[in-house]
Amino acid sequence: MFLEHPYNRQNRRGWIEVIVGSMFSGKTEELIRRLKRAKIAKQKVEIFKPVVDYRYHESNVVSHDENVVPSTAVQSSSQILLYVNDADVIGIDEAQFFDNQLSDVCNSLANSGIRVIVAGLDMDFQGNPFGPIPALMATAEYVTKVHAVCIECGNLAQHSHRTVDDKSLVVLGEKDIYEPLCRSCFNKKRQK
Repeated sequence: MFLEHPYNRQNRRGWIEVIVGSMFSGKTEELIRRLKRAKIAKQKVEIFKPVVDYRYHESNVVSHDENVVPSTAVQSSSQILLYVNDADVIGIDEAQFFDNQLSDVCNSLANSGIRVIVAGLDMDFQGNPFGPIPALMATAEYVTKVHAVCIECGNLAQHSHRTVDDKSLVVLGEKDIYEPLCRSCFNKKRQK
């Protein structure tokens, strides 16, 4: 007897998955892992990132562990809708850098039957909710919070502490500018 594959393109149901955490917590690694599994399942995958994030590569999504997947860099979240084609799964990295329409775009994609996987920082360097992430977390079916290790005490880190004196909201950088800290160590450093 022939059984139809459970993933039927005509009757597919979309949803949103959000992966959040501090810098160095493995958000992009988890995004890449989920996208690789979708490809193993023979699903068509499209990956997007904001053009402002060019730290490792202009268009590829690159994790801190140097895992690389080709992606499309876009100026605004609405541009994602232009490149979707017949994708089954959409991946979006560094979502905190997108405009506030990202939640609407992701909901539109999910409503059309697409699985949307979004990764981004949930808090900025001051510990405040970051960009479109809170709205995405509110409407997502699945939210995963990953943690780094606090470089001060070894506990779970949820904050991205900026080590340079720059008050701009967006400052691209790596370990030369940011360090992962737990709540207690973050609060101590902010009081100095």
